[in-house]
Amino acid sequence: MSEKRYLTAPDPTETKFPKGVPFIIGNELAERFSFYGMKGILVIFMTTYLLGPGGELETMNREEAMTVYHLFTMSAYFFPMIGALIADIFLGKYRTILWLSLLYCVGHGLLALMDVAPHTMGIGMKPFLFAGLVCIAMGSGAIKPCVSAHVGDQFGTGNKHMLTQIFNWFYFSINIGAASSMVLTPFFLNAEWGGPWLAFGVPGVLMGIATLLFWMGRNVFVHVPAAGIDAFFKETFSKDGIRAILNLIPLFLIFVPVFWAIFDQTGSSWVLQTEQMNSFIGSYQVLPSQVQAVNPVLILIGIPIFTYVIYPMGDKVWKLTPLRKIGIGFVITAAAFALSAIIETWIVANSDQVINQMWADLGSAVTTDLVKPTKMSDMLQLVKEHGWTAKEIGPYLTSMPHISWQVLAYIIMTAGEIMVSIVCLEFAYTQSPKKMKSFIMGIYMLGISIGNFYVAGVNFFMEQTKDEAGNTPLDGPNYFWFFSGMMMATTIAYLIYTQFYKGKTYIQGEEQMECPKCGYDITKIQGPNCPECGTDVSTFLDAIEARATAEGTEVG
Repeated sequence: MSEKRYLTAPDPTETKFPKGVPFIIGNELAERFSFYGMKGILVIFMTTYLLGPGGELETMNREEAMTVYHLFTMSAYFFPMIGALIADIFLGKYRTILWLSLLYCVGHGLLALMDVAPHTMGIGMKPFLFAGLVCIAMGSGAIKPCVSAHVGDQFGTGNKHMLTQIFNWFYFSINIGAASSMVLTPFFLNAEWGGPWLAFGVPGVLMGIATLLFWMGRNVFVHVPAAGIDAFFKETFSKDGIRAILNLIPLFLIFVPVFWAIFDQTGSSWVLQTEQMNSFIGSYQVLPSQVQAVNPVLILIGIPIFTYVIYPMGDKVWKLTPLRKIGIGFVITAAAFALSAIIETWIVANSDQVINQMWADLGSAVTTDLVKPTKMSDMLQLVKEHGWTAKEIGPYLTSMPHISWQVLAYIIMTAGEIMVSIVCLEFAYTQSPKKMKSFIMGIYMLGISIGNFYVAGVNFFMEQTKDEAGNTPLDGPNYFWFFSGMMMATTIAYLIYTQFYKGKTYIQGEEQMECPKCGYDITKIQGPNCPECGTDVSTFLDAIEARATAEGTEVG
């Protein structure tokens, strides 16, 4: 089916909300439920529920689980570069998103099936786990830069003023999906009538719905065609292309990765820290994986506050350009992890009593041939290996720091996320030439991959350098102080970089030279109608003549 049935560029005279955006927003909401629902329970699943070929527990320790988690996240943000190249050179964004979403669904199916593998196939869960994670990393990763760039493609010069608002709502939908999934999937995993099959199966169903929603919007989308390899490289190595790459690579591949190295640990080290805290609110016990839902809920509250209150008020005192917002966000993020270090110090100080009580209650028959752990995380791993559930562990932790302290850390971290992640999402789109939108978005997401590689590398180092007692130099609060200090050092280098940044803003539809329906070069047209398809293009010609080149937007 030819894409020439659809608009290939936004109408520059359109001033209203693009018709295709609701389908993209709905797709993103369901897809993010599927991704974060699966990802949110991954560490707890690997350290608590993982079974071997005979149905016996075959769980991972803290460092192993964190290494797998961050290698998966690293892969999920490496494949955006591949997806961006496929979209920009060969298939276009629409077809890339549609076809790779099907692979994404296969990955979810494999995770849902692994619950039955030890009982019906005589094999462990790990082959299904790793195969499913590879498919999800490839599928989710490859579509990431295309979806956000596809949103921007729906806007032309007539409604480009709505871009910031729409990108905020786009991020808003991401967090609705994330918040709901982070509350529900841990519940499905922990429920007596549930388990891994349900906790991983529901996200798979949502991914199927996301794919269907996107397909339903095909007739109202603006389908910006793939540039082709010649046009892509021509623009990449043009003056504007080289400038964009040289400007953005330091930001996205050096500075932003450190932010993501910290932020993405809300799904790993922060979850494992929550396991060691008092999680009771009255008589109700919050599951460790559910605390992550605080972040997307705070995003839903924080986006309008920042958009309509904090940013306008800040602009009156000091112009909050994108680069300044990012720098402030870096400092806030470092503060959030510093608070985690303080919480960890508190946990270590109170852990001896809890370890002694748990050790005693394990019973002499169990502990005779074991050495009593000295770290709270190791003690928790031991009791989980002996079948203790989160509900059974919870009462032992009432003397530990309350999870409300971690909620405070989430509040601080969320403020940093709003000022870094959302701003980078829009910045990657507006600062990239028209035929490089997905590619530049892919570079930004490659930075997220690099950040997770840092974390996987640190945890692999910790696993390899343990002494006979299982200790490493980065145990306890030292781990969190290390990353907080790394973020502050990065911020200092970033401030130097911003002094030399000179950017240019690009919006789809500016300097439009093609018929929006068939792609014919309208600069060759003598009359008001396109000779290829008969479309009246007089308004486009008037817009070209009247429009000034959009350059010099303040970004520094």
